[in-house]
Amino acid sequence: MGGRKRKPINWTRVLIDICTQNDYLEPGAILQVANRESAIGNLHRMFAWARTQKIPVVSCVESHRPAEPLNGCPMHCIDDTFGQRKPAYTMMDSHIMVEADNSLSLPPGLTLRYQQLLFRKRSRDILGNPKADRFLTQLHAEEFILFGVGLELAIRGLALGLLSRHKTVTVVSDACGVWSPADAELVLRQLSAKGIKLVTTEALTAPPPQVISPPRRIIYHGRVLRRNHPHGVGSASRRRIGRS
Repeated sequence: MGGRKRKPINWTRVLIDICTQNDYLEPGAILQVANRESAIGNLHRMFAWARTQKIPVVSCVESHRPAEPLNGCPMHCIDDTFGQRKPAYTMMDSHIMVEADNSLSLPPGLTLRYQQLLFRKRSRDILGNPKADRFLTQLHAEEFILFGVGLELAIRGLALGLLSRHKTVTVVSDACGVWSPADAELVLRQLSAKGIKLVTTEALTAPPPQVISPPRRIIYHGRVLRRNHPHGVGSASRRRIGRS
C-alpha cells in the first residue's frame, strides 16, 4: 500500500534566498557581513516560517572554482568547501540542486516535487544562470520575497532584474546581510523609489489577525435572544415555556 500523498506546494508566493552561506554568515568568516548578529536571528525566523507554512524557496548558491579570478575579492565560496555550504537551518527537507550548465533545460516537475530549488550562482548576477533566469521569468507567482546576502549587490541586482520582468518584488530589509550599512541604506531607498515593497521579518511572518465574529442570535417565539445570555432564555420566555 502506498503512503499518503504529500500536498503540493503552493507557488503563488515564493521566497528568494540569496547566498546564505558559511563564508558570509559564520563568525570570523572570510567575507562575514557587518550586521551578522542582527541578520542571523531574522534568517532563522524566515526559514522557520517557510518550513511551517510550506512556502516554496528558491535559493541562489554562490559557487566558484579554485582557479577562478575573483576580481580582487578573497577566495570564497569555493566548490565543495565548508565556506561554500549553506547552514543546516537554511535547507528544507524537500530540495534539489539545479546545476548550471549553460543550457535552458530544467528537470520536470520541479514545483510539484520540491519545496526548495537551489540554483548555482557562477557570476554576480543570478540571472546569468540561464536555468535560473528561465525559471524565475516563467514563474507566475504573485509575490517574490527576497532576502539573504548581500543587499548592496546581489539582492539589489536580482530585485531590479525581477522588476524589469514585471514581477511583484518584496525585500525583507532586516533579513539581508550587508557589508556597508551606509551603502545598504541607499540601496533600500533606491528600491523603494522603484516601487519595490520593503518589509521587516516580524511584519512578514506575524500570524494574520483573528477575526472575531459577533455573538450568534436565535429567534424564539418572535423574540431575538443572544446566544451568550448568562441565563439562557429570559424569565418571560421561561413562563411561556412552563405554560406550554
